[in-house]
Amino acid sequence: MKGFRYIDGVAILQLDTEACIGCGMCVTVCPHRIFALEEKKAQIVDYNACMECKACARNCPAAAILVNPDERCGCAGLIIKGWLAKFTGKLVGNCC
Repeated sequence: MKGFRYIDGVAILQLDTEACIGCGMCVTVCPHRIFALEEKKAQIVDYNACMECKACARNCPAAAILVNPDERCGCAGLIIKGWLAKFTGKLVGNCC
């Protein structure tokens, strides 16, 4: 989803490659293709595309991924509202 990014360097995203079991679930569920499997382990390949939706962390069976632990914070809401505004031509409420 090129063009739908927030601000570089602000996402809170951590991957414990030691804990990773290489299942590829993060690659499958991430809407921005943040992850790739390399040598049977997940790797972060586009950190700044992360919108902190937490799909990767929620679906990781090894709990190897941490995304912003603060439920009241994150970029996903702002990005989604930006998409809606672009496609509908209407602003959709305040961010977060």
